[in-house]
Amino acid sequence: MDPKLGRVVSSLLASLLLLERGMFSPSSPPAGLLEKAFRYIDLHQNEFVQTLKEWVAVESDSVQPQPRLRRELFRMMTLAADRLRRLGASVDSVDPGVQQLPNGQSLPIPPIILAELGNDPKKPTVCFYGHLDVQPARQEDGWLTDPYTLTEVDGKLYGRGATDNKGPVLAWINAVSTFRSLEEDLPVNIKFVIEGMEEAGSVGLEELVRKEKDQFFSSVDYIVISDNLWLSQRKPALTYGTRGNSYFRVEVRCRDQDFHSGTFGGILSEPMADLVALLGSLVDSSGHILIPGIYDQVAPLTEEERKMYEAIDLDLEEYRKSVQVKRFLFDTKEEILMHLWRYPSLSIHGIEGAFDEPGAKTVIPGQVIGKFSIRLVPHMNTSVVEKQVKQHLEYIFSKRNSSNQMAVSMTLGLQPWIANIKDKQYLAAKRAIKTVFGTEPDMIRDGSTIPIARIFQDTIQKSVMMLPLGTVDDGEHSQNEKINRWNYIEGSKLFAAFFLEMAKLHY
Repeated sequence: MDPKLGRVVSSLLASLLLLERGMFSPSSPPAGLLEKAFRYIDLHQNEFVQTLKEWVAVESDSVQPQPRLRRELFRMMTLAADRLRRLGASVDSVDPGVQQLPNGQSLPIPPIILAELGNDPKKPTVCFYGHLDVQPARQEDGWLTDPYTLTEVDGKLYGRGATDNKGPVLAWINAVSTFRSLEEDLPVNIKFVIEGMEEAGSVGLEELVRKEKDQFFSSVDYIVISDNLWLSQRKPALTYGTRGNSYFRVEVRCRDQDFHSGTFGGILSEPMADLVALLGSLVDSSGHILIPGIYDQVAPLTEEERKMYEAIDLDLEEYRKSVQVKRFLFDTKEEILMHLWRYPSLSIHGIEGAFDEPGAKTVIPGQVIGKFSIRLVPHMNTSVVEKQVKQHLEYIFSKRNSSNQMAVSMTLGLQPWIANIKDKQYLAAKRAIKTVFGTEPDMIRDGSTIPIARIFQDTIQKSVMMLPLGTVDDGEHSQNEKINRWNYIEGSKLFAAFFLEMAKLHY
């Protein structure tokens, strides 16, 4: 078969398969330049998938501080920089320095890419943020395929980084390359900020953003992030808020060595018993946080906001089955969404220093460390929350009359982020979604924390929007991570349509 004809047939079959599954089709065919762009993307989708395969093959794991993996990260950033240069972008690979490790060693931080295409003062400048590092993945941990070999099964592209975040980064690049290949002028000026340390806390990025505020970012009008997911498997979404995160350690110490429970059990204040009591005082069985004053700063619920939750497409039973739990703490869609997005939550993560191996070891730990975090929402403040947590745990510990020592520390404090959904780029994105998917998007928040959104908003003082491409079942950070071919290709079209809509609305 002729290769060009084969690509067309493949595109048509993929489209028919997705229509059978209930995916949305465009409400009306796009016209003119957009039609040409969509046709080009359909005809070249196998090439776009092949590039994603090449990128997924790079084991760009930033979480494990190993020299081999760090070299892979540098290779990944070089691949991306070369790809952007071939598009005609001016590319600056900024060296953020070195990462100091807890063991005293250091590793080089991969370069942060600052790239730009176009500087026409008559056009809006849209800056795209993405990352190319990934979470660790091994096939023996439960992957059905090699995590670093992109494998297509029933229209799903499996591989580490496919949805988080290599696929969305490439979808943006695919949209740009489409205009370039068609020899059409880009509708907007485009800038890229691409890093390789997001999964390890975006080491060096905040400092760079502040340093470049009046240089690289001075001409930026809008910032787009595509590093999260839709709420469903079918309906597109726009994200306008994320929760913050305050992470705590509470240490209870008696001595450095452990004790034998037969020799000392019954005559000591045991650190583990103290710690369990402290952790048990934080949250009740309904998920309500028991720390006094913790809800005082939470923004009041408005009627307009309540209606937004009512309009969101969420099948609770399907959602419950996908999560594989018997029941949730709340019974209605609105309650579930509000407690995921606009109310704080407290989660207990683990205990360091306790015996956790198979078998029966009759030990009393001499010191233990409990770890928990609080997801923050507008208008909560990390410093206020830190004070409230410490006062509460000190009070609970004092009531136990323990002879042990207790210390509480907040090791991470990230503020929540919320955007103005009336900004022009949200309207442009809604129109682009309607064009590509034939439906209005769900307007959602994300219960997790994406620090760069708040950093951009506070530092650059420009509109920030999250425009996700992947579906809720993509399995980011998990085994068998994937992005649907349809989402990857239609997402490339979405970005192309967004460029055109943004150009129309800017002035």
